[in-house]
Amino acid sequence: MSAESQPSEQFDAITLDGTRLDWPTMMRVLHDDSVTVRLSDFARQRMQSAREGALEAVAAGHRVYGWNQALGPLKDHPLAPDEQLDFQRRVLRSHAAGVGPALPTGVVRLALVQRANSMARGAMGVRPELVDRILSMVDAGVLPRMLEIGSLGTGDLQPMAATGLSMIGEGNPVFFRGKQVAAAMAFRAAGLPEHFVFESGEALPLISGSSVLTARFAAAIDRADRHLDSFVAAFDLFLEATRAKQDAFDERTHDERRIPEEIDAARQIRAMFCGTQWMTDDGRRRSGEAADRVQDATSIRSTPHVLGALRQTLAAARQIVEREANASTSNPLVFAKPGGGYEFVMGGNWAATQIGEQIDTMNAQMVNLAILSAELSGRLLSPEWSHGLPANLAGGPVGLNSGMVQVQTVAAALIPEMQVRAYPAGTLSRPVKGGQEDLNTMAMASIRDLADNLDRLDTVLGVQIMMGAQGIDLMRTKLPGLQLGADTEAVHAIVRQSIESLTDDRYLTPDVEAATTLIHEGAFSTPVQTATEDGCAA
Repeated sequence: MSAESQPSEQFDAITLDGTRLDWPTMMRVLHDDSVTVRLSDFARQRMQSAREGALEAVAAGHRVYGWNQALGPLKDHPLAPDEQLDFQRRVLRSHAAGVGPALPTGVVRLALVQRANSMARGAMGVRPELVDRILSMVDAGVLPRMLEIGSLGTGDLQPMAATGLSMIGEGNPVFFRGKQVAAAMAFRAAGLPEHFVFESGEALPLISGSSVLTARFAAAIDRADRHLDSFVAAFDLFLEATRAKQDAFDERTHDERRIPEEIDAARQIRAMFCGTQWMTDDGRRRSGEAADRVQDATSIRSTPHVLGALRQTLAAARQIVEREANASTSNPLVFAKPGGGYEFVMGGNWAATQIGEQIDTMNAQMVNLAILSAELSGRLLSPEWSHGLPANLAGGPVGLNSGMVQVQTVAAALIPEMQVRAYPAGTLSRPVKGGQEDLNTMAMASIRDLADNLDRLDTVLGVQIMMGAQGIDLMRTKLPGLQLGADTEAVHAIVRQSIESLTDDRYLTPDVEAATTLIHEGAFSTPVQTATEDGCAA
C-alpha cells in the first residue's frame, strides 16, 4: 500500500494490511535502505484470531501438513505434540541448503516485506509476533543472506529457510551496515533480541511461498523499465545520425494499429527528435544523399511495435507482482468456517506458474530488444547502411583507423549468450522428492536467466548509445547550421560527459565500460523530453 499519513516522527512508515502493497511502495522498499514498516492494527487482530483458530483445529485432531504432520515425501508421518516445536527449527535447518551468489540487499528487503504482507492477510495461521520479527529486521537493516540457487519455483524453500535461521540467530549470516556478520552479532548491535522461537506451524508459512521470486521479478521489471528508456535514447541518436525518415512514427499509422502501448511508444520517439532539422528532406540532401529515400529498413520502422509489445508485457508483469504481494501464497491455509471456528485447507498456492511463465516471456522480449539494438549498431558501421557515415565510425583517416568495429562486435558476441538464456525454463520441469513434487515451475531458474540477460543488455545498449553519439559527431560536420532535436542534444551531452568523441583509435575498453555503467545506473531514465504538444511531443 502507499505510505499512510503518520505523526511527524514516523511519517515515512509503511503500513501493511495484506491488501494494499502497491508498485510504488515496493519500489521504495527495493531502493530505500532506511524504510520503516509496521503491521496495521486490524491485520494484527485478524492474524491473532486466525492463530487461535488454527491451534484449536490442530488440538481437535485435524491432520495438518507442517503442523502435526511432516513434510514432502514424509507428509504422512505424524508429529507428536512435544515434537512440533522442535520440528520448526529442524525444517529451517534442513531446507537452508542454497549455493551461488547472494541476492542484493534491496531484493532481500522487498522479499521480507512482501512475505510479511502476505502473512498479514491472516490465512497462514502465524502469530503477529512473527511479522514483528521480520519487520524489526527490515527497520534495523539486518538482512539475511539469501543465496540464488536451490529452489525450483515450488515456494521459496531454500532462501527463506536460510532467512528463518537468521531470524532465530542461528547459522545463516546477515548483512548489516555494509558487512556480512553473524546474525546474533547484528541483533546485539541493532538492539534487537538475539533469538526468536518459531512456534508450531510457523516455519512452513515462511518458506512455502513466492515472495523471494516475486521480489526478484519486481527488481527485474524495474531494470527493464530503465532499459526501455535507454533504448529509446540510443534509438534517437541512431535516427538523427542516419537522418531517418519520420514517417514510421507518424501517429496516424499507429492509431490505425489500435495498440495503446505502441501508440505511446511512437509518441515517445517523436518527442525525442522533435524539432530536428536533420531528419528532413533538406537534412538528407545536405548530408549527401543524391535521391529521395522512400523508407527506412524494417528494424527502424518496426521499433514502435517492438517497444509496444514489451510495454504490454511489463504492465502485465507489474499487475502480477502486485497480486502476488497481496496474496496468501502458502500451504496449508486456514479459514474461518461459516458456523464458527477455523479449518485448514491444503493446496498448491505456493506454485509460481503464472509468474514463472511471465518471466520467460519477458526474458524472450528483452533478448529481442537486444538483437534489435545490436543490429542498429551494426548499421552504423556501413556507409551504405548508415547513408553516408564513415566506415566503422572511424574518427580519423579511415583504414589507418579501424574505428568502432570491435566495439559493435562486443554487442554481437553477447547476443548468442542471451539467446541461449532465453530458453523458457518453465518447459524443463524436473520431478524431485520421491515424486511428491513431480511438477515444478522452475521459476527460480527463469529469474536467474532474466537477471543475467539484463546484465548483458547493459552492455549491448551501452554499445548502441556510444556508437550513436559517435555518429552524431561525425555527421555534424556535414550539416552546419542545422539543429538536432532538443532531446537528442540532451542525450548526446549525457554520453559526452562520460565518453569523449573518438578521433584517432584508442583503447576502447574503458569507453565500453563507461557506457555500460550509464545504462546500468539509469542515466537516461529521467525524462528529458522538452517538446510540447504543438508538433511531435510526448
